[in-house]
Amino acid sequence: MSTKNQYTQLFLTFFKIGAFTFGGGYAMIPLIRREVVDKQWIDEKEMMDIIAVSESTPGPFAVNSATFVGYHLGGVFGAMMATLGVTLPSFLIILIVSFVLKQFEEFPAVQYAFTGIRAGVFVLILSACYSMFKQCKKNWFSYSIIIAAFISVGFFNASAILVLIICAIAGLCISRIV
Repeated sequence: MSTKNQYTQLFLTFFKIGAFTFGGGYAMIPLIRREVVDKQWIDEKEMMDIIAVSESTPGPFAVNSATFVGYHLGGVFGAMMATLGVTLPSFLIILIVSFVLKQFEEFPAVQYAFTGIRAGVFVLILSACYSMFKQCKKNWFSYSIIIAAFISVGFFNASAILVLIICAIAGLCISRIV
């Protein structure tokens, strides 16, 4: 594949991901996986690394993962093309919706559509969680971390960033012991 064609492929692939995935980064994980792993641009282990790095770094998950894949495949310009591809649909959609939504937000059909979209996003997030769970090591430590992180953030409103840092430190410590 020529370099120009590679950049075009990166842009179009992430444009499609950005255009057809609602619900943010976690909802994009299954589509990103299908697009980049099935095309054999990256392998499954690299996909898990992308998820971990994209979640751990500042900024939107989708932008971070697109930038990571783009850079991995095409350097700085590849990162720019993938990032532009994933962000452009959202920008255009928000621009259009902001002009139109005010006029139609009271319509029951619009309210039902958003209810349906929220339900679909929930299923996509569960799918991403399940696929990540399948990739993780299954042992007492993993289960303990999952439960503790969920309870801390879900029930005690702990800072997700702080929980992520503590989980990373705990993982490093346990890797030294085991």
